[in-house]
Amino acid sequence: MNNAVLRTELRLFGREPGAVFWILLFPPLLLGVMGAVPAFREEQDVLGGLRLVDAYVPVSVLLGMIVGSTQSMPANLTGYREHGILRRLSTTPVRPSALLSAQVLVHGLAAFLSALLALLVGRFAFDVALPEQPFGYALALLLGVLAALALGAVISALAPNVKVAGAIGMGTLFPMMFCAGVWVPVGAMPDVLADVVGFTPFGAVAQALDQAAAGGWPDWTHLVVTALWTVGLTAAALRWFRWE
Repeated sequence: MNNAVLRTELRLFGREPGAVFWILLFPPLLLGVMGAVPAFREEQDVLGGLRLVDAYVPVSVLLGMIVGSTQSMPANLTGYREHGILRRLSTTPVRPSALLSAQVLVHGLAAFLSALLALLVGRFAFDVALPEQPFGYALALLLGVLAALALGAVISALAPNVKVAGAIGMGTLFPMMFCAGVWVPVGAMPDVLADVVGFTPFGAVAQALDQAAAGGWPDWTHLVVTALWTVGLTAAALRWFRWE
């Protein structure tokens, strides 16, 4: 990857207040608002004695990567293609693949930073314990980020322009947020619904993060489901992506 391209993409990302807010700041802010509600700091039997604020830390960890993959990344990549930037790059020493790689890396780094901020807010603002199985948590988080980036690549491949990318991204955003537990934590869902959600990429990651946070190794079923989604979405993106 061309380092100059990566530095440029990092600067451009930092100049987008919408992307910075919704990917980096919104998830920990949402956790802070929820934790400020007294009822969210009370133990819940349905959550096995956990507080709602405890259950919403993994949700906040996932939220930044979901927003980035469905809103920011597709808009950027389809914008580059719509305005002929990828086509013009193909005639220079900087290959279009360098720009795509930089976009993937920038949004991947943003997703990890957003997750770290959510963990820190939970720990220091509301005394939420850090994951008791850090290696399993890190593995689940990595798979979640890869699945999110693959989803963003598919939306970018399917959308012919920025407007369509926004429509597809918005149509994907809310189902993915539901599966991640934004409205109802996966641990509080009825068993049948939780099982169904567990076959979606972010539902599987949410359950894997919950298990690692509690000290257990994530269920291999959840990890495999997420990995299969990543492989399938990546293959689809490679099959359908157009440079111009």
